[in-house]
Amino acid sequence: MLHFHLSHTIATRHIAKYGITDKQSRCAAAYDAIKQRIAAEGPLSTHAFDTQIEGEKKMWARPPHKKALDHMWYTGELATSHRENFTKFYDLAERVFPPLLSPLTEAAQLDWLCVEALKRMPFATAREIQQFWGVVSGAEVKTWAQNNDVRQVEIQGRDGSWTTALAPRDIDTQLNALPPTTSRLRILSPFDPAIRDRTRLERLFGFEYRIEIFVPKAKRIWGYYVYPILEGDRFIGRIELKADRKPGALHVLNLWHEEDVQWSAVRAKKLTAELARLAKLAQCSAVVWK
Repeated sequence: MLHFHLSHTIATRHIAKYGITDKQSRCAAAYDAIKQRIAAEGPLSTHAFDTQIEGEKKMWARPPHKKALDHMWYTGELATSHRENFTKFYDLAERVFPPLLSPLTEAAQLDWLCVEALKRMPFATAREIQQFWGVVSGAEVKTWAQNNDVRQVEIQGRDGSWTTALAPRDIDTQLNALPPTTSRLRILSPFDPAIRDRTRLERLFGFEYRIEIFVPKAKRIWGYYVYPILEGDRFIGRIELKADRKPGALHVLNLWHEEDVQWSAVRAKKLTAELARLAKLAQCSAVVWK
């Protein structure tokens, strides 16, 4: 459980990184009152509180109660009880987690974070392991690698260059056990774990991708919500989609293929099939090309 691995010293790094500092939260008048209300009333969401932002409102500014809830969540005082329509409800940690669970030592936390990051990639540079959770330093990753059963490997990027990376000792066995790569065309979410590290994505696949939902329209290169298109093990293009659920239509606003990709009839057929799958997922009954 990730929550119990991001506690104490490690959690404070994450808190400081995102500006959820002890001063900002604990000095807020709402801090103790929030915890007392949760203790008395049971799980509550942010909608149960109404503290206001002081001063100028900025894009990422949050009111004191949200900072306090985040702070107590990261330090393990509160935990996620459940969600309702994506809204998180907070409860006292001792009422959520079994009593047999206890916080890990800092060394054990660091080990877990590095092991689990590598397991999810499953080869990575020290920088990629460091940035996976965002709370481990580069020096700590190097020390961890020296003291654990990992091996150095050389990974060839799309441009032919080689990068030294870390991998589990049994990486060869893992690779040999993988199923054959599908030739299916897939539309990936911008938040798919496979592309979460944009620098790694570009190095390995030669595919430059940035999500532009927070970019002013006049400055966007592609579009508001653009999805990468993966065919087998190659990114071949990107597509801008918008679901209009009232008429039940999935609108295709734009389609771009990479410069070195020939858009054949076979690929067009694959895309049609993938759009039908995506429309079903989005609860749309039709695909409409703009």
